[in-house]
Amino acid sequence: MSDKLLYTLARPLLFTLPAETAHNLTLPALRRAAQRGMTGMFKKPAADPRTVMGITFPNPVGLAAGLDKDGAYIDGLAALGFGSIEIGTVTPRAQAGNPKPRMFRVPAAQGIINRMGFNNGGVDAFVANVQASRFYQEQQGVLGLNIGKNADTPIERAADDYLACLRKVYPYASYVTVNISSPNTKNLRQLQGASELDALLSQLKLEQTRLADQHGRYVPLALKIAPDIDAEQIQNIAGALLRHKIDGVIATNTTLNRRDVERYRHGMETGGLSGAPVFDLSNIVIRAMKKELGDAIPIIGVGGILSGRDAKEKMAAGAQLVQLYSGLIYRGPALVRECADALRA
Repeated sequence: MSDKLLYTLARPLLFTLPAETAHNLTLPALRRAAQRGMTGMFKKPAADPRTVMGITFPNPVGLAAGLDKDGAYIDGLAALGFGSIEIGTVTPRAQAGNPKPRMFRVPAAQGIINRMGFNNGGVDAFVANVQASRFYQEQQGVLGLNIGKNADTPIERAADDYLACLRKVYPYASYVTVNISSPNTKNLRQLQGASELDALLSQLKLEQTRLADQHGRYVPLALKIAPDIDAEQIQNIAGALLRHKIDGVIATNTTLNRRDVERYRHGMETGGLSGAPVFDLSNIVIRAMKKELGDAIPIIGVGGILSGRDAKEKMAAGAQLVQLYSGLIYRGPALVRECADALRA
């Protein structure tokens, strides 16, 4: 049975369950399948290496952060054929996140709204999971580690949390993503402001340099930004990225815009909206960011990719790599290969 047919049969059952319940059933099942050598049905894309941020990615289609916050399912996700896997967001201390229910599907718009709130087991457990994975132990591919701040850390002390996480994850990462764009941690997006961002990136860059000397290995830093920013904010962020020589930018996170979902059930739930409704918004940011950055800093495009054509449009907008998240929920694992095939063509 092909992966596409299997998911076509499984999706109606999964969609009868609350979104977070389905999530918590699917990932452990995928992990068990990988442990038992039962993932042969997932046909991996042909090799199509791309060098970005000084890293060679086996293919340009990656997994976006958020699906595996604790790094507990790395080996199962690796079986799907991604060119990179990004896990997290992780915070220094464990936290439960926001009260349930906190994840909602909007099927009519192929969207998902979440207000998870960086629920995770803390950076020490996160690192232990990475170390335990075959993917890490056997150096099977590119692993991005996504870091954030605890909800109860005052915004003026946010840098302390990012630095603490960076020190812990640095030895195990292919690259590290700094998430300042989730809408589900109070005031987090304030860090995208000009002065706040300069202060944060300055400290992170200094620490990256120190850690590179300590470990004898340079690990690139990428910044993940929101789609809900205007032209002036894009110019400010691009300027900061260039000044501090940040290695990459991931555009974009989820949106607070409800224009395309407000008429649907769950469409006005609080949280970040991902999936098809964020596709055009993220492309606008990618195009504008590409105009500001040129070829100086690479862009990883994420937001609303549900087909190979969508992946090509992200690249045409200015991305050098793409990442999937919500598209996996609506299209299943076959989407990875479809996007990789489209980009290779």
